[in-house]
Amino acid sequence: MPVIEITDLHKVYKVGEERVHALRGVDLAIERNEFVAIMGASGSGKSTLMNILGCLDKPTKGVYLLNDTPTHKIGMSALAQVRNEEIGFIFQSFELLNRASALKNVMLPMLYSASRLFTARKRARRALERVGLADRMGHRPNQLSGGQRQRVAVARALVNDPAILLADEPTGNLDSTTTTEIIQLFKELHDTGQTIIIVTHEEDVAGHAQRIVRLMDGKVISDHPTDEDPVHRDWLRTMAEGHTTHFDTAPSGDPGEQPGEPVNVISKTLENQASTAPAANGHANGHANGHAAGEVTPKPSPEQEGATS
Repeated sequence: MPVIEITDLHKVYKVGEERVHALRGVDLAIERNEFVAIMGASGSGKSTLMNILGCLDKPTKGVYLLNDTPTHKIGMSALAQVRNEEIGFIFQSFELLNRASALKNVMLPMLYSASRLFTARKRARRALERVGLADRMGHRPNQLSGGQRQRVAVARALVNDPAILLADEPTGNLDSTTTTEIIQLFKELHDTGQTIIIVTHEEDVAGHAQRIVRLMDGKVISDHPTDEDPVHRDWLRTMAEGHTTHFDTAPSGDPGEQPGEPVNVISKTLENQASTAPAANGHANGHANGHAAGEVTPKPSPEQEGATS
């Protein structure tokens, strides 16, 4: 039984008089102990899908089963409980309380769980030990390096023993050395049986997952084991040949967001894949530059920028 099972998922928003289709019939299943990367340029539906996977939003139509719970049917209060108990979130910007110690930051999710409140300190200590921060429990975020702060965020995500870890651009604010350390931590967690979903723009980060799911125009255009993914194989081949200058990044839909996916070789492969998949808007032309028109998420995001621009 998959830990995540999505069938014919749609998300439609109203922007003035316009109906904006953010997701268009997404089907996706993720098994327990899978390590999956979800990729897509700005406006692809990636952020909207992440919001629904994380129970931060509900679909307009379709089925989303998380650990056999029909999240598409339950109310927002019950959804918040599922979110607290079943999902561990890891964010690009860490989202730590600056005046709280690492230990207190990791204890926070348990303040909303009556059954775990009295064991919160013990569980938080164990989670910090698990990510290699046993000697940093009393430190505040400003006393920690970027990598250590992200480890605190990972410990906080793990503390409730969630069904899935959902990481949104977890290495976006880290240098290359620290990125390698965090990815290695994810691999170690995966080896212990943890299901991990990473949402990323970075091809090298996605390459550490077992499987890569790519979105364009609100649809899944490819879903392959990483070593069989044609886009990733093209990227590896080009990098091996030393042609790194061929991978200019796509223009971003929002000045503050991370760059889009590399273009040229990668965009050609994506376009070839999109041409064989059902087109989201009746066509599949040239959206690798990150501007698939008209997607919006319930919070400010690359998709929302695309919908209102």
